[in-house]
Amino acid sequence: MSFSDPANLVLLEQYHAQWQKDPASVPEVWRAFFQGFNFGGGGKPDEQHTNAQVGVLRLVFAHRDLGHRSAHLDPLNGPPPVIPELTLEFNGLTEAHLDQQFGSNFKSLQHATLREILAALRQSYCGMIGYEYMHIQDPKIRGWLQERIEPRRSQPNMTREQKIKILHDLHDSELFEKFLHNRFLGQKRFSLEGAETLIPLLNAFVDRAPDFGVSEYVLGMAHRGRLNVLANVLHKPLVDVFAEFEDYFRDDTADGDGDVKYHLGFASDVMVRGHLLHLTLTPNPSHLEAVNSVVEGRTRAKQEQFHDSQRKRGIPLLIHGDAAFSGQGSVYETLNLSNLDGYTTGGTLHVVINNQIGFTTSPHNGRSSQYCTDVAKTIQAPIFHVNAEDPETVVFIAELALEFRQTFGCDVFIDMYCYRKRGHNEGDEPSFTQPLMYRKIASRPSATKVYTDKLIHDEVLNEEESQLIDQVFEMKLDRTQKELKSQPPRPRGMPRFEGRWKGLQLRYAHDPVATGVPLETLRQIGEALCHKPENLTLHRKIFDPDTKSDGPSERKSLFGRHLDMVQGREKVDWGFAEALAFGSLLVEKIPIRLSGQDSGRGTFSQRHAVLVDQETGECYVPLDHLGPEQAPFAVYDSPLSEFALLGFEFGYTLDSPNTLVLWEAQFGDFANGGQVIVDQFIASSESKWQRSSGLVLLLPHGYEGQGPEHSSARLERFLQLCADDNIQVVNTTAPAQYFHLLRRQVKRNFRKPLIIMTPKSLLRHPLAKSALNEFTTGHFREVLDDPTADANKVRRVVLCSGKIYYDFLFDAEQKDAEKARRKIPADVAIVRVEQFYPFPEEQLQQVLRRYRKATEYVWAQEEPQNMGGWAFMEPRLRALEINVQFVGRDASSSPATGSHRIHVREQKEIVEVALDGPVPHVVRAVRVPEAPPPGSDKVAAMQK
Repeated sequence: MSFSDPANLVLLEQYHAQWQKDPASVPEVWRAFFQGFNFGGGGKPDEQHTNAQVGVLRLVFAHRDLGHRSAHLDPLNGPPPVIPELTLEFNGLTEAHLDQQFGSNFKSLQHATLREILAALRQSYCGMIGYEYMHIQDPKIRGWLQERIEPRRSQPNMTREQKIKILHDLHDSELFEKFLHNRFLGQKRFSLEGAETLIPLLNAFVDRAPDFGVSEYVLGMAHRGRLNVLANVLHKPLVDVFAEFEDYFRDDTADGDGDVKYHLGFASDVMVRGHLLHLTLTPNPSHLEAVNSVVEGRTRAKQEQFHDSQRKRGIPLLIHGDAAFSGQGSVYETLNLSNLDGYTTGGTLHVVINNQIGFTTSPHNGRSSQYCTDVAKTIQAPIFHVNAEDPETVVFIAELALEFRQTFGCDVFIDMYCYRKRGHNEGDEPSFTQPLMYRKIASRPSATKVYTDKLIHDEVLNEEESQLIDQVFEMKLDRTQKELKSQPPRPRGMPRFEGRWKGLQLRYAHDPVATGVPLETLRQIGEALCHKPENLTLHRKIFDPDTKSDGPSERKSLFGRHLDMVQGREKVDWGFAEALAFGSLLVEKIPIRLSGQDSGRGTFSQRHAVLVDQETGECYVPLDHLGPEQAPFAVYDSPLSEFALLGFEFGYTLDSPNTLVLWEAQFGDFANGGQVIVDQFIASSESKWQRSSGLVLLLPHGYEGQGPEHSSARLERFLQLCADDNIQVVNTTAPAQYFHLLRRQVKRNFRKPLIIMTPKSLLRHPLAKSALNEFTTGHFREVLDDPTADANKVRRVVLCSGKIYYDFLFDAEQKDAEKARRKIPADVAIVRVEQFYPFPEEQLQQVLRRYRKATEYVWAQEEPQNMGGWAFMEPRLRALEINVQFVGRDASSSPATGSHRIHVREQKEIVEVALDGPVPHVVRAVRVPEAPPPGSDKVAAMQK
């Protein structure tokens, strides 16, 4: 009978009272339990002993549940007092019970005296480890942990060889920091001093990898201890580390701007007992915890490359700081991905370097929870708090955490209590704000000293052997620095375009790449997409068997319209163009991964990549059924997270360059929530860390009077980030263009992030369609000329991008189709800039040379003057000696008006002026007057 569940304790009391009155009325399992109790004479229950037995069970449960609160976790302070819930008195027991025998569900102590049970409980749960696992609802997991905690009483039981290995790791960690501190005075390094035990902890993961089938760890961590981890875990050559301190690098070999040394990544292969283990430390910016989801995405990509369906070979390993872990929302966003089909990595190993302080902020000012790790309980992960000054126990916990992860495929947390010997950085004075803490730290011997003394006391080694360990590592450090000064420094940067990236290059090229698909192939794909299995019941708007094949297209179901498109009876719309692009890549064995909020159906019901059976609720994905040799297609409806999702998909692209990876925002402005990832990873990773990415962002953008938050994808923000050919920013206008653009992304010999301003109203616009033959030949065109303009008559050239092009051609407010078509003046040409960046200078010049008689050039946009493409385009057009004028909305602090009526008026004015009005022209914002109350004099005046 298990009493790890509080409900069982309640039942015990209820059934015990019932058993005393009528034993036969109690379930058999409980009768057997009560019959095992001792009884007094006369056949009556010994009520005092029975109550004491209940108290013993409560005592066991209390230690499992709350023992961590009395564990000695803080190396700067002594053990905390025993909390009342763990005392004999609180559980109805006294010292008189200590030598009595009791039944117990404590592992390995089924029957023992209370004295023995209490000692085992205190040793297991109130020592140098504080366990939190009783919040986990799965009894198998709780039982598994108890089997590994209680029989060995949380004792590490290390061999002499293991102890010497731990000592070596501690010495290497401490001496590395001392060497840097003495040789590179005043330089920031965010040292690991006070938390040196992190190195034996991480090396325990490395050492035990072969035993658990691990072939790769993907690490993510912030600044503190990063250099030490690089040197003593990933074995980055010390000469490279010192070269970064000396700021040695050759200008002619450096790629991009680089980054500070404690942000850089590194990868290495380590041989562990004949087992090759790959270690990757992911580069990261200063934004704490931002790297978390990037690591998860990288790991997921690697697992799929390995065909590791059990997710055992590759493991994400995240190293956190205590203040950042409890303070950053990205932590929870990433944890929320852990058990979702599209994002799970089979469990993450988390290590918190708990310095018990932020920059200068104490825990009571930095969080509302008891522990910095309390957010981990949201995913029912076990949490092991451990005192870093007991390195053997830390290694024991690391091994337990690894075994747990490999057994259950779940996240697990190690909260390593330590301290920060110096300030936030080496130039900071911490005693300004924490004088009491740093008075203790100043007099505190290092963890290495404490452990060395222990091993000498236990006669594991002697003083001379300890000193020899120090001397060997110091000699290695000295030799490395001399080597650095005598030989030319190596250039900075990580190796690139190796492994899966082999054959790809860095530089962007405007040269077009053929992306057409044979007509027969398109028809085969289209027919496969419109095939309905017999046992599938679809919504009538998707498949209607009663619709006549020769009926009006607008009345047909989705499948009917798509069949018309692929047979050439109707032009192809945006959604089906995308499906054909996806399908053509899949049959060419190029995998596709698409994620975002509502991406399966599409926010605007334009995609229907996932079809739901109307009777059973089961899902059917047509793109999975194109042929036996096709590549996999994955589409995921994501959680409501932009920050974590963007990071995850970016990370995925780092290790899967030949997969088309797309992230879609529900509305373009939703990317605001992931702006940190855009700024610090997507736009700058090539320059900072020499890491390329082919991630595609689909951001619905366009002004339809839906208010400020559903209009703009903040095109101007992406354009502001453009430099060094780092990203591609596109606002394309035609389904065929979109088709070629998606295919181009994986057909060229380089990878750059692609930002696409995708449409909303154009998804079903009668003019925003492409003929089928536009998909069979050609390529994406970065500039589109006006197909109807007579160059000899053109006086004004209107340059624009995106959805506003169709406002020039079509008045959406007009219900009559004929009246809706606008008459474009014969002396006006409309030129579409389909790609903003990299700027298509030659293509644009080639188009504009046609209009030699033009005297006016206008840039027209929907967005306010301080947004959209104007600030980007104006200097580039003037550099081409084009005197361009602006037509659009006035500068604004908000992207758009919230009034549909005002939107229509502004849009109409922009179109009319751009086509045939005086320029430049700014549409002024108009405040919406409040409606007067009925019957007032103002009503009559307004009507008049």
